[in-house]
Amino acid sequence: MVKICIIDYGSGNQKSLFNLIKSLGFNVILSDSDKEISKCSHLLLPGVGSYGDLMLRLKKKNLIDILSEEVLVKEKFFLGICVGMQVLSTVGYEFEKISGLDWIKGEVRKINTSKLRLPHIGWNNIKILKSNIIDNSINNLDFYFLHSYIFLTKDSCNTVATTLYGEEFSSVISYKNIWGFQFHPEKSQLAGKKILLNFFSK
Repeated sequence: MVKICIIDYGSGNQKSLFNLIKSLGFNVILSDSDKEISKCSHLLLPGVGSYGDLMLRLKKKNLIDILSEEVLVKEKFFLGICVGMQVLSTVGYEFEKISGLDWIKGEVRKINTSKLRLPHIGWNNIKILKSNIIDNSINNLDFYFLHSYIFLTKDSCNTVATTLYGEEFSSVISYKNIWGFQFHPEKSQLAGKKILLNFFSK
């Protein structure tokens, strides 16, 4: 049975994401409790703000150990959104060098563009590179982005989809049960509903 926990680390666009998932008919909670997190089949980490701030909040709330146990050992489905995706990396370079969760090998750095404004904000499409659980019907749909930094995967096999903004970057990444979306599905209207419905139906 699918039960989803949005990790409550004290920030982020948690309410809109919660409401969207609930509207899709899924059992969803918002919690930072080890006991509640352990009862769920799917875990979500939304992200708004900086790489370093999110890592600091996870550490202060003692969430890294329980998430590592549930995701790496028990292999529950995990989805990181925006900065929640970026902290899956080995290291990030937003303002300073900061260690991430290191669940998917790679680094996070600023988008390399001199002609386009940052942040990358608004609608852009994704290009699916390989067959995956979120389904190829998502290919070329537009999603809502708001970011200035991108995830450079060490292994290209971890990049599921890319988007072009000044340079081509990973907009969907995965490794086994661990997934990341650079865009905000909760702000992406029908496309966002479709990709979450596909993800949680697996």
